[in-house]
Amino acid sequence: MNFQGKTIALTGGASGIGLAAVEGFTALGAKVIFGDINVAAGEKAAAANKAVFVPLDVTNPDSVNKFRDRAYAEADHIDAVVNVAGWSKVEHFVNTTPDLWDKLIDLNYTGTLRVVHAFLPKLISRGEGKVVNVASDAGRAGSGGEAVYAGTKGGIIAFTKSLARETARYKLNINCVCPGPTDTPLLMSTPEKQREALIRAIPFRRFAKPAEVADAIIFFASGRASYLTGQVLSVSGGLTMQD
Repeated sequence: MNFQGKTIALTGGASGIGLAAVEGFTALGAKVIFGDINVAAGEKAAAANKAVFVPLDVTNPDSVNKFRDRAYAEADHIDAVVNVAGWSKVEHFVNTTPDLWDKLIDLNYTGTLRVVHAFLPKLISRGEGKVVNVASDAGRAGSGGEAVYAGTKGGIIAFTKSLARETARYKLNINCVCPGPTDTPLLMSTPEKQREALIRAIPFRRFAKPAEVADAIIFFASGRASYLTGQVLSVSGGLTMQD
């Protein structure tokens, strides 16, 4: 795949899957403008990959608009918008609080809506472009201890499919990647016993590497996915095998 002359706007690019996507896109020749709430890590990633970093809090509408404006200041068009920013906390639902629900919903669901809504008018007016949302297999199959998180990711899947139907007339491609357990700082923060149980449940007996999930993101953002829209691709090592 060749991304020479292409511009990617990406959220959550300072670590984990988002960082792997930044590395993958830039290695293929893309110009990448990415945002993250972690400024120090974002600036380091930008310097290492010759990308453009913009401080971004997807829960803040003004921050999202500034990110969009900076992206269009750096490039006259955006070829793909990639939503990776997300967060979870493992806790049985009965022990959670409304404050935690609100945080999970605002970051994982509404944050993606904000970013897509900010970029969508120019994608539509151009009549060309791709949106790649990163959900989770938790949103397809459920995940114990992550009921609200799984609900937000299920919402992202439904949003992706619905938006794909609305925007097909404008020749936009809207697709979704659903990672399974992936070797990221977020996963490593979970209890060791839980990680061991996950590995036993995965047919490949290992976690995904961030770059393996990034490969699916890059595919959906490429010309090779020009006839795909409203699709959901699991990258889970066989953990979830379902329609």
